[in-house]
Amino acid sequence: MAIVEKNEIYEGHVVDLTHEGQGVVKVDRYPIFVPHALTNEKIRYKVIKVNKNFGFGKLIDILEESDERVQPPCVYYDKCGGCQLQHLSYDAQLNMKRDQVVNLFHRKGKMTDVPIHPTVGMENPWHYRNKTQIPVGTTKDGHVQMGFYRQRSHDIIDMDTCLIQDDIQNDIMREIKQWVQTYNIPTYNEQRHKGILRHVVIRIGHFTNEVMVIFVVNGKQLPHAQTIIDTLTEKFPAVTSVKVNIHREKSNVIMGPTSHTLYGKDYIEDTLNDIHFEISDLSFYQINVTQTQKLYKLAVDYAQLTGDEVVLDAYCGIGTIALSMADKAKHVYGVEVVPEAIEDAKRNAQNNHYNNTTFVAGPAEKVILDWQREGIQPDVVTVDPPRKGCDPTFIETLKSLAPERIVYVSCNPSTQLRDVELLKDQYQIKEITPVDMFPHTTHVETVALLERKS
Repeated sequence: MAIVEKNEIYEGHVVDLTHEGQGVVKVDRYPIFVPHALTNEKIRYKVIKVNKNFGFGKLIDILEESDERVQPPCVYYDKCGGCQLQHLSYDAQLNMKRDQVVNLFHRKGKMTDVPIHPTVGMENPWHYRNKTQIPVGTTKDGHVQMGFYRQRSHDIIDMDTCLIQDDIQNDIMREIKQWVQTYNIPTYNEQRHKGILRHVVIRIGHFTNEVMVIFVVNGKQLPHAQTIIDTLTEKFPAVTSVKVNIHREKSNVIMGPTSHTLYGKDYIEDTLNDIHFEISDLSFYQINVTQTQKLYKLAVDYAQLTGDEVVLDAYCGIGTIALSMADKAKHVYGVEVVPEAIEDAKRNAQNNHYNNTTFVAGPAEKVILDWQREGIQPDVVTVDPPRKGCDPTFIETLKSLAPERIVYVSCNPSTQLRDVELLKDQYQIKEITPVDMFPHTTHVETVALLERKS
């Protein structure tokens, strides 16, 4: 190991980017990770942490600048942890995300024969989020804060606008911050588990423009609720639903298990690829509708449906992928562990007049075995699991089902690779397409096609 001293200042060339978007500088062979530094730059940096195998640095000065460096348009960028790549040109971001997938599957997984296509990007990679979850707090001098957390902390960066949120989300955030201050509503303190208002969650129908506002409270009700609702709905006519979510646990989970509608509907509405959806506050719905439409079209293409296939959608949520395939399949079965999401899926199928769908709530591995005992044999299985990937029991169940094709949608290529390796004795991965669902962050979504070996 090279002798690197904490708090010392060094110069060096950035040789790579990590999957978190940090520049990599090496002293001999010892890597130091420096946020906001880019490949091919010469930088001056301060070492702030030294571990046995790697260290961390803070960028002080750029001595030779990368051609891909751009000026971040967000005034909070240096503090906020919401975005990590605004200093990198958008084309370079797309290349970096493809490189992440290549590094995993070609180098780590040694699947060098698998085609990995260019990352599918956006024409306008701003104001794309249809859901925002805003923590609320108060400074020592009594100033109400609303914004996002500083990177790797729970310190709130107070802000008036966010460039990846919809404009109406920013407008509502500013108004609510003012009301919380005016009505002296106690904000939540994580350390002491005291205070009422924890988060404000705002959901938007991308094509309908309907808005749902959810107040997450550490208690039974929202103080001054009726006054806030009257003012909110008068100032923002697009608000069609106001809810209070009860979350009294000492937990980092943003929303609790119970919600009550204070005003309007229990859900908002939106469309994806001409399919109409009703979305409740606790249901999962993709954050970026523009990219989700591209993602689901890819998934449908990979499924290669002719109208005769039985499709199983595990982790089906409110039925977004399942219903995207319903008019091209013989029958679609969907399973999801969240009961509220399944109720949404059933209602969405009914509203779109799909009679060839079945949705059941429960663990996928259990429900699928029940269907198997009933003689249901899927030709295609689609999976879109959370970041932790598929449950190992589910993988074994999937092997026993032995569908012709598996379409694996992932928000975490690392766990996707792990799951693909567990399936490789029976399945060959044919191709992967990365999709940029979260521009200016390091996250990348992928769609992979697996086919059963002869």
